[in-house]
Amino acid sequence: MRERAREMRSHPTDAERRPWSILRAKRLADLRWRRQVIIDDRYIADFVCFEHRLIVEADGGQHAESPYDADRDSYLAAQGFHILRFWNNDVLINSDGIAEAILDAIDSSGAPTRADPTPQPLSRKGRGAFEGAHNG
Repeated sequence: MRERAREMRSHPTDAERRPWSILRAKRLADLRWRRQVIIDDRYIADFVCFEHRLIVEADGGQHAESPYDADRDSYLAAQGFHILRFWNNDVLINSDGIAEAILDAIDSSGAPTRADPTPQPLSRKGRGAFEGAHNG
């Protein structure tokens, strides 16, 4: 699994490069983020802020209604993580909106209150639709 995470860090998708350019080096609210992180030797998360137990995922269409992702999210939520999912096309066309949605999620009680298994589309204003960050 370590080798897979290393490979994913070395060869990110375009949809992973965009948020990393915002999150890396404490560029977003001076928070430390890590990418392609192995959690409990079971799963690899795209981006993790351990301070807020927040995971950000950039997902393609293969993740829509995925039973694997539902199980994964349930497990990670049980470990105290909160998960924000974005569709790849939203990440690619609205990185400012993604950054704002992440900040909103962190600001609204320190972190979202639940893993939401469905990637959230962004509104035209570029704000994330995270009323759906619920407790699981």
